[in-house]
Amino acid sequence: MSEAVSRRSAIRLLGAAGAAGSVLGAGGCVATVPPGALPRTSPPASPAPGKPAAGARIDALLDQLTLDEKTALLHGGRDPEPRGQAGYVAGVPRLGIPALRFADGPAGVSVGKPATALPAPVMLASAFDPALAREYGRVLGREGRALGQDVLLAPTANLIRTPYAGRNFEAFAEDPRLTADTVAQVVRGIQDEGLIAAVRQFALGDQEHGRDTVDVIAADRTLHETGLRGFEAAVAAGAGAVTGAHNKVNGVYACENGPLLDEVLRGRWGFDGWVLSDRDATHSTVASITAGLDMELPGGTHYGGPLREAVHGGSVPQDAVDLAVRRILTTLDRFGLLTDHPPARPARDPAAGARTARKVATAGAVLLRNERGTLPLTGAAARSIAVIGPTGRVPFVSGGGSAHVVPDGAASPLTALTRRAGKGAAVRYALGEDPYGRALPAGLLTPPAALDDRRVEPGRAWSHEGRFTLAADDEWTLVVHYTGQRPAVRLDGEELFPVRQGSAERFAGALLGRAPDGLHVRRRTLTLKAGPHRLAVTAEGGSGGQRFRLRHTTRASRAADVAEAVKAAGAARAVVLFAYEDATEGHDRTSLALPGGQEALIEAVTAANPRTTVVLNTSSSTTMPWLARTGAVLQMYYPGQEGAGATADVLFGDVDPGGRLTQTFPADERTTPVGGDPLRYPGVGGRQEYAEGVHVGHRWYDERQAAPLFPFGHGLSYTTWAYEKLTVRPERGGLRAEFTVRNTGRRKGTEVAQVYVGPAPRLELDQPVRVLAGYRRLTLAPGQSQRVTVDIDARTLSAWDAERRAWVLGSGRREVFAGRSSRELSLRAKAVVRSG
Repeated sequence: MSEAVSRRSAIRLLGAAGAAGSVLGAGGCVATVPPGALPRTSPPASPAPGKPAAGARIDALLDQLTLDEKTALLHGGRDPEPRGQAGYVAGVPRLGIPALRFADGPAGVSVGKPATALPAPVMLASAFDPALAREYGRVLGREGRALGQDVLLAPTANLIRTPYAGRNFEAFAEDPRLTADTVAQVVRGIQDEGLIAAVRQFALGDQEHGRDTVDVIAADRTLHETGLRGFEAAVAAGAGAVTGAHNKVNGVYACENGPLLDEVLRGRWGFDGWVLSDRDATHSTVASITAGLDMELPGGTHYGGPLREAVHGGSVPQDAVDLAVRRILTTLDRFGLLTDHPPARPARDPAAGARTARKVATAGAVLLRNERGTLPLTGAAARSIAVIGPTGRVPFVSGGGSAHVVPDGAASPLTALTRRAGKGAAVRYALGEDPYGRALPAGLLTPPAALDDRRVEPGRAWSHEGRFTLAADDEWTLVVHYTGQRPAVRLDGEELFPVRQGSAERFAGALLGRAPDGLHVRRRTLTLKAGPHRLAVTAEGGSGGQRFRLRHTTRASRAADVAEAVKAAGAARAVVLFAYEDATEGHDRTSLALPGGQEALIEAVTAANPRTTVVLNTSSSTTMPWLARTGAVLQMYYPGQEGAGATADVLFGDVDPGGRLTQTFPADERTTPVGGDPLRYPGVGGRQEYAEGVHVGHRWYDERQAAPLFPFGHGLSYTTWAYEKLTVRPERGGLRAEFTVRNTGRRKGTEVAQVYVGPAPRLELDQPVRVLAGYRRLTLAPGQSQRVTVDIDARTLSAWDAERRAWVLGSGRREVFAGRSSRELSLRAKAVVRSG
């Protein structure tokens, strides 16, 4: 047996025996494999004759590496041949240790050059389809390898805990079970293609507000039953790496948190890959490497010179450095990257990536509402359509920040709908709301200046100051578009677009952050009083020259846009109104309402034509005071490069909308698991408490008996469904539920049958009213029925006992529910869970 394998075995045994004093409970019973996760990859087979075992090869490399070379493997640096990636670690060519390139990639490989832009992960999870999740992961893996990358910083295993979080579109679900299932399959898919998956952000990196400093306080049981489930599933699926989060967990930064990294991740779960920091998430040298952080990215602030000095000074033992290097090299060896002939990189297959993107976007489309036969578009309604909204003409491909992908190409929904409607159909377009602004009136400023397309030569500067007078109070949105250094724009002496710090400056949204022609965009809305005003603009040409324009919208221009949309809606038999919310890394949402004037636009358009379908390109749940006036609402999230075609497929009924909500949509902003309690979100004084405990997402709504706008698991179909004949019996240490699903309508359709289980009467612990126990996605012809079997395993029937530091089976008589969503459960039955 190799040393690497024996070390892993020893760690697992230590984890099972327990670690006294662990704040996370590393001891107790060894947990079962998470539901939906396949067994861990077995250790490598015995080496061929004459070839040293993996442990011996790693030992030999460690013996030959100098301290400088070892520490160089533990931190990022400058890539001499950059490929647009997020990180780079130099190798050691003399010993055959390759350099490593790290790419962001939850929804496609983000390297600044064309790649398949897949639908957002939240849309993937909406399909409730583990096999599709693995296919999604394979696209990521193949493309990452083809684009010269070695490690993909994906998938995200955090929960959608609050609807305000700016990166909810990168996560999968509010539910721990669904998250774990999807994470495991995406990890497997990525690594099927030879790319190392670095699951992120470990742990509780659930928000952008204060992400670098917030101290997240969560009880031991809360961690094990909710926030850690996705990571545990990733480890069970064989993830090669884990990315540490920026925030603190129970008083200690995640990247130097021994209870998390050493006791839980490595001790209890047996993780044998390496841990790297998220961007600039390393806060120390000695504490981090002692706790188990192996690699700092993107630079070497703590693991470069300071680490070498710490070794020389004795505050960090040489063995700690060797252990971190060993973990990295062992993983590289597992993926064949230390051999004389590493696996050849494949060519990109854009057509295959596009097919998967289209498949995911149609499978994850969630039909929230459909009244009066609004959808699918048929007959006269399919031949006379008004398309309204800026994202009807500009494709909304992906969310902002490190998840943004440059697609091979992306058609606009207007183009896709026009093509699908066919010859003879009348498809008209109206903007409805202008996010990029109109040119300032030619005679506005005195002295005048052309500000709509100004160029500044390299090394030069240009400035202008003018005055204008408003006859009445007005609300303006000033919008600056630019290619180089952002121009300074001052209105009445105030700088409108100051440079911000960190991620807030780097990330401005994938839609609103850039104009359709690629220029960077910033905007500012102000209430201006009647009377004189002074506007000053200064632009630097820099080394490459500058192109910029300054535009605006006013109350009058916004009213004109709405009036045009209302006219188009009134002249059409059907309306498809595209609404958006541009979420991005670096920012949390400030409201769950649609931004800008979109609510007023929907109100006006639906008054003119009640056969209006609102298509939501949004990141997370949205409040909808306008809902009752609509004919239909289709949730499409950020649907990737094939989103336009997928949207047309669903609207015209070429496919059944098979997606279901992976997060509860609240009726209002206060009725959420964090609503009205700033200590839960966003935190008070840098401290945040997960006081909801195990009642995350839909569990909280059930516990409080709160009525959501749309429940977890909700999604309509173009056909109708019946559930019948539920039976439940003990099976394989858990329960087996069987029931029949029947398509009672006239169309072929897709259903997601869901199974939930109630609390255990003998467990003296706070328990959810119901937890998701399993699900099956099925497609049936009209009149067809299928007997569905869902196994409920022991983990689902267990709770984490923090005092015992163990999973405790909830024995006794348990109630099982089956149905279409967490609030539409037409079947129920009981069975006895026996311990031992």
